[in-house]
Amino acid sequence: MAKGFEVRSYGAAMTVTGSCHLLDTGDVQVLVDCGAFQGSRDLFALNRGDFGFDVASIDAVLLTHAHLDHCGRLPVLVKRGYDGPIYARPATRMLAEHLLLDAAKLQTEDFERAKRRGKNADEPLFDEGDVRAVLGLMKPIEYGVPFEAAGLTVTAQVAGHVPGSAGFLVQVGDETVMFSGDIGNERKDVMPDPVPSPVADEVLIESTYGDRDHRDFDATIDEFASVLKEAARRKGKILIPSFALERTQDVLFHIARLEDEGRIPVLPVYVDSPLASRVEKVYEACMDELSDEVRQIAAGGRDPFAPKRLAYTHTVDDSKRINASDEAAIVIAGSGMMTGGRILHHMRAHLDDSHTTLMIVGFQPRGGLGRLLVDGAPSVKIMGEEVQVNARVVTINGLSAHADRTELLRWSQSAGPAAHFRMVHGEPSSLEALREQVAARGQSAEVQPSQITLPDHGRKDEGGE
Repeated sequence: MAKGFEVRSYGAAMTVTGSCHLLDTGDVQVLVDCGAFQGSRDLFALNRGDFGFDVASIDAVLLTHAHLDHCGRLPVLVKRGYDGPIYARPATRMLAEHLLLDAAKLQTEDFERAKRRGKNADEPLFDEGDVRAVLGLMKPIEYGVPFEAAGLTVTAQVAGHVPGSAGFLVQVGDETVMFSGDIGNERKDVMPDPVPSPVADEVLIESTYGDRDHRDFDATIDEFASVLKEAARRKGKILIPSFALERTQDVLFHIARLEDEGRIPVLPVYVDSPLASRVEKVYEACMDELSDEVRQIAAGGRDPFAPKRLAYTHTVDDSKRINASDEAAIVIAGSGMMTGGRILHHMRAHLDDSHTTLMIVGFQPRGGLGRLLVDGAPSVKIMGEEVQVNARVVTINGLSAHADRTELLRWSQSAGPAAHFRMVHGEPSSLEALREQVAARGQSAEVQPSQITLPDHGRKDEGGE
């Protein structure tokens, strides 16, 4: 540990969720991310507990990006008294607004539904007013331009994970500490490559895929095209459970490119997710955050994320009409892990049809509906109804937005031989595997301990998505 500061982790240490790291110089305390714990019921319960630090002592917040496991407890932080600056990229602010308002709405709806049914339910963690308060504290920053946060000099750099994602280099006296944030997958087409780590004394590095590499990306897209082509031949629904931020846009981008290349037939493509529709507007407004290829397509007057027969739903009735239709079509809907959302209605209606294809493009947690389907369950229970699985179920790996082991090692090499690494944001096996790899090349490394007690050894089987 460097002598001029201390870094303590109150989330995303020994686990891949609830990102929350505190930089303490003795005079100043800066929080990097304040994310929600997601995954098991026990992990989610941590969102209602104490942060583990004194909220009144925090001088500033640096927000790496808008995924809820990085920003989802900011409304709670503000609700408990924080009123200082939250530094973030403009795209991060726009995306966080949509994701946090959606989270507030869902919590309220779940609470009211439980009350109507006479069930005991926890009050929502936050409401729209709390989200608006967070947004009012956000201060815009630029990549590569140093800014002051509580008297410390901070520089944001491109992380290449989602629009607005950033890593932060913080100057503390004569020393520097680098917070990687979530590092993007270099082989993805929509986001730019992450900028390698600058030279630093201390580096907190995400380790989501610290123990493995991704499948070859070209092979992934070839399989994606092959499945879509075969599914179209079957003349049924092609159901794609997908996250509203990042995965939906990636799927749309590749469908549009494959159509242009004549590799797949043109079918109706429905995005049955109001949140994804709002996220799409942010992508349109923040083209400077995206890859050169995407910007070139947009500069030519085309929407990079628009297959030829694309339609977004806006109402529940729109969703019901898609569900009731017998036409062959691609239906992209949330949630990506099939834990709720409109995809469940489509699955309940169509999984018993042998003409249907269920294309799974994200990791599925053990014990969940998606994992049962991946493992070949002959029937599953959806919203209380037992449904026979006659559909073709296909998993497409390789679309993760995170860097894999080789990319993490490449990103971190430039931090310099004297850098000390702290492995965060990963399951224990991934953290230890990356630590061993970094140590093997002669750099100092340790698995960052958690300042809070985690259930079930901090595991989150959804990790990496």
